[in-house]
Amino acid sequence: MSNFLKLEFFFENPIVLSVISSFVFAQVIKVAIAIASKSRKTMRDLLHTFFWKTGGMPSSHASLVSSLTTSIGIREGMSSNLFIVTLFFALLVLRDAVGVRHSSGMQAKSLNSLGRKLFDKFSVDYTPVKEVQGHTVLEVLVGCFLGIFIAAGYAYL
Repeated sequence: MSNFLKLEFFFENPIVLSVISSFVFAQVIKVAIAIASKSRKTMRDLLHTFFWKTGGMPSSHASLVSSLTTSIGIREGMSSNLFIVTLFFALLVLRDAVGVRHSSGMQAKSLNSLGRKLFDKFSVDYTPVKEVQGHTVLEVLVGCFLGIFIAAGYAYL
């Protein structure tokens, strides 16, 4: 069987391990912050935070793409085509995490507010839309540093 089909090969790859670790560690930090910041968190709330909640400190999107880009840069070299592709992919994801997702969350809040007012005033049926929480610049920066440090750890330790 070729190495491509072996699951062990996939989980022995330092790039894969770095990326998965960065994402999971960022999500674990989010859960720890949720536990520390709010009393009376149920296990269901914590699992929801780990698996589904968007936004928050640190950005797991930023952590994942910065880990991927750093790992590729270390392994393949910063002049490689693959590094350039991952760098621009990371920049796109980071821009989306800060700007686009934040804007769409604000728009969703406005739509939900308008929908509630229409329902209250005219009894118009309205199904609220999901209010996606984007990231602050600080949350993205912390996620980036987390990903970079984890990638460096896998590469050099």
